[in-house]
Amino acid sequence: MVITFWLALFLGLYPFVLYPALARAVAWLRRRAVCKASDCPGVTVVIAAFNEAACIERTVRNKLAQHYPADRLEVIVVSDASEDGTDQILERLAAAEPRLRWWRQEPRAGKSAALNGAIRQAHGDIVVFADANSVYAADAVSYLVSNFGDREVGYVTGKMVYGNPGGGAIGDGCSAYMRFENWLRQQETAIGSVVGVDGGVDAIRRELFQELRADQLPDFVTPLRVVAQGYRAVFEPAALLQEDALEDQGAEFRMRVRVTLRALWALRDCRTLLSPVGNPLFAWQLWSHKVLRYLAFIPLTVALALSILLAGKVLYLSIAAAGLAVLVCAALGLLFPAAGAGVRIIRLAQYFVLLNAASGIATFRFLRGERITVWKPRTG
Repeated sequence: MVITFWLALFLGLYPFVLYPALARAVAWLRRRAVCKASDCPGVTVVIAAFNEAACIERTVRNKLAQHYPADRLEVIVVSDASEDGTDQILERLAAAEPRLRWWRQEPRAGKSAALNGAIRQAHGDIVVFADANSVYAADAVSYLVSNFGDREVGYVTGKMVYGNPGGGAIGDGCSAYMRFENWLRQQETAIGSVVGVDGGVDAIRRELFQELRADQLPDFVTPLRVVAQGYRAVFEPAALLQEDALEDQGAEFRMRVRVTLRALWALRDCRTLLSPVGNPLFAWQLWSHKVLRYLAFIPLTVALALSILLAGKVLYLSIAAAGLAVLVCAALGLLFPAAGAGVRIIRLAQYFVLLNAASGIATFRFLRGERITVWKPRTG
């Protein structure tokens, strides 16, 4: 029982504590630089939109106004059978701006199908993926594209910064999680390639894009496929995208379940990258950053249960108390949101438990064979 406890504790904490430390050490020893260039190849920004009338005009104008040569930048928007007036807004914008093209995808088929169609019609050598509600810093596209001066780079992801204007516990937890992810992507870039991206501020060499099934997660499958083709996927911290974090715990939980479920299918589809044969360093990263993190709820639960059973000794009693304290803090944050928002340890514990609970639900749905193609934006 003691050996099982320590093994479970190690596996549960490894992806959150030990792997980041090891990644930092490897990055310091390895330090692969990206050779950037100031060339301005043709760029196509592609956006999939479903019922985004409230924000689509701002998003499109933001992309067209990027500090990038106007004659080398175009925007393509695919309206995924929108019902709220999104199409009318796009039609009006396109009538006044020849660099904007759009069409309606019907029946509704989801983001992956929309991106497939958009990239088939793209003129740019570089394709930038933007969300329908994303607003970039004015030079974000230029910073993304500069990385393609390195012929080894095939995919670039920018820096997502989540704001928390409402001051809620979930928003604060999400912001802290994103800061941790951005730091880890810096380490992984120095190692060679990042493992995961967010999809709201990303770019790819058009010739490397491989069409996706409707149920596949573009933000995960596409960079993995780029790495499988022998190119690097790197992080560009100067390419900024700021979004407001979800304040509703239910919406954040549903989003995390959806993303994790689709990521598990992506790992299955790209399982050859998990083999140490060919690219052992990236396989280690993929196992550590994704597989073991998504499954951490299993050893963490086992470790907590065994620590309670072993609580006759002070060490195990202390560990059990720490684990139970995390659960109590998460419960307090759930039951008393206003109070939880004012105590950082409660906010972080609440989000940590939310992430692992979402992974547990997603894993169960994955084992049942459930797939997701479409969903409602910002509600999960």
